[in-house]
Amino acid sequence: MSEEEVIHVADVSEGIGGDATAEPGSPVELPVVDVLTGRSFITGKSGSGKSNTASVVIENLLSNGFPVMIVDTDGEYYGLKEEYEILHAGADDECDIVVSPEHAEKLATLALEQNVPIILDVSGYLEEETANELLLEVVKQLFAKEKRMKKPFLLVIEECHEYIPEGGGMDETGKMLIKVGKRGRKHGLGIVGISQRPADVKKDFITQCDWLCWHRLTWDNDTKVVGRILGSKYASAVEDLGDGEAFLMTDWDESIRRIQFHRKETFDAGATPGLDDFERPELKSVSSDLVGELESISDEKERRESEIADLKQELEKKDRRIADLERELEEARDLSDMADQFAQALLGKAEAPYRGGGPSRAGVPERPDAGRPDGARDGDDAESGDQSVLKSYDEAVAATEERAQEADESGTDPAAESGASAADGGAEIDESDADAAGPAPESESGTPDDVDPVTRDDVAESALRFDDAIELGTREAVIEELRSRIEALPELSRGMLRHYRREGASDPVAAHIDAGGDGDSGHAYSRHRPIRRAGLIRHAGRGSYAYAVPDLVREAYADRLDEDQVDEIVRAVERVFVPPAELHYPPDADPADVEGEAGTEADDRTALEGADGATTEGDEAATEREGDSASAEAEESAEAGETGEAEPPTDPGLSDAARRFAERSER
Repeated sequence: MSEEEVIHVADVSEGIGGDATAEPGSPVELPVVDVLTGRSFITGKSGSGKSNTASVVIENLLSNGFPVMIVDTDGEYYGLKEEYEILHAGADDECDIVVSPEHAEKLATLALEQNVPIILDVSGYLEEETANELLLEVVKQLFAKEKRMKKPFLLVIEECHEYIPEGGGMDETGKMLIKVGKRGRKHGLGIVGISQRPADVKKDFITQCDWLCWHRLTWDNDTKVVGRILGSKYASAVEDLGDGEAFLMTDWDESIRRIQFHRKETFDAGATPGLDDFERPELKSVSSDLVGELESISDEKERRESEIADLKQELEKKDRRIADLERELEEARDLSDMADQFAQALLGKAEAPYRGGGPSRAGVPERPDAGRPDGARDGDDAESGDQSVLKSYDEAVAATEERAQEADESGTDPAAESGASAADGGAEIDESDADAAGPAPESESGTPDDVDPVTRDDVAESALRFDDAIELGTREAVIEELRSRIEALPELSRGMLRHYRREGASDPVAAHIDAGGDGDSGHAYSRHRPIRRAGLIRHAGRGSYAYAVPDLVREAYADRLDEDQVDEIVRAVERVFVPPAELHYPPDADPADVEGEAGTEADDRTALEGADGATTEGDEAATEREGDSASAEAEESAEAGETGEAEPPTDPGLSDAARRFAERSER
């Protein structure tokens, strides 16, 4: 062999296990190819010289231009930089470059393709998982690249028992190192494992090794391993080996020799500190180009981490916003429930004058003063009637004020309650009713009450409007009213209403997306609010809402229409926002079945005429009552003309609503 094919690392030593064919002091040389591509194990107790042996082998390889990578678990190999230009990569500031798993491919490329020796210092990583992940990724890249390049390369692993333990619990990193030990040789990738406890190293690795160095061992478990592999006489002699002395077993010459390794020439960073001052030697630096390539990866990683941090911060802000909206939605639901109760109380009061009176005609209750002659209202009876009418409603208002006060004490917004009551009142109560009562009176504490008081004028206005709905609620008026509400909606809100029509019940975000909007809940609820305020949908519980147009039609006629008549009126209303093809076909119908336009204006007229033909006895009675009233008015006018007496003016102190109600009651 030429000098370039072998490295001189030790000399023959005297004692048990010596080479009988060589004199003590004879050189011991190792073939470079077998060292670079083979599998080896160096062991010995602390201070016996195992790290020095590894350093001597590495120094000889570097001197001959052969690349290596050292996995340094204790930060004791940087002394090699005193003599050699070697890249020190790790997590400390003393390293040439701080690396992470993202640098694994670049490190493997530098080592194999650019022949750069590397110290991979994992001693500075605070998280063991990070160090393991870095080593795993680097070894994977080396193994993958060597399958293609087949270049002799040596990987040195310090404290290998931490990665390939005998007792089990081996992770992915250990499995990858075992894979290199079994299959790396044919690709050109060699491995050296170093450990002070051979009993703790997986025997599958040790038995695969081509050459082994046994330095001084004293623990029984460790010497037993020597006895099983070398023989009993070596198990006893290994306890007496001197510093740097070892039994060397090699497969290429099938020998066991007792040798003395040379001392390393570079700075011994792993030596036990003494009383002398520690002087760090002058270390060689690597090319700035190499460091620059790795720093670009670090910069990219930092940029990504910064972007991730920004995204996380933005996500946290959105999460907080969602939590706030959910809390507001829950509060709105509570307020909506309270508002529903208030609205029902208001509606009950509006209907009270027509349901608490005397005999009825054709099923329609008369007002308490119906049938009395003009001006025949008894003062006491009127006062009693007014009080009985207002009593139940005033009690309901008082109860609602108590609930509003409780809500105010718990932090909810009383104004939201008033707005919710107007929104949830549906077709029966218009939002303007809440404004008719005027400004809210102040309580004893000087702050406005939570609920505006309801005056007698309000009661009269509500009663009159309910009476108009019964006597004048023709199909044309109902359809025109609902159509006007729908036509006043924004286009996207009408699209959401079409979604509710198809689905029956749904949530605002789904309706918004179906109508062509986005998934932003704030946008969805802002465009959902107009259709809810119009009473076209109603809260169905747990954040969902239901299509309410059919319910509005039924309520307008006090449930006096059958379902066919309701459907006809609903279709007439829906023509202002539903495409014709959808009116008579379900949403899941085959498009081929939908031909032409379903419905015409003639259908509207048919619906109106057919529905009007189904007028109940109550409608007829109302019409008859209007006729009687008109005749009575004519007679009164004639009498007034004959006598020359004019009709006395109405009390100017009454509101318009109360005046109309009083006039109708007197008639």
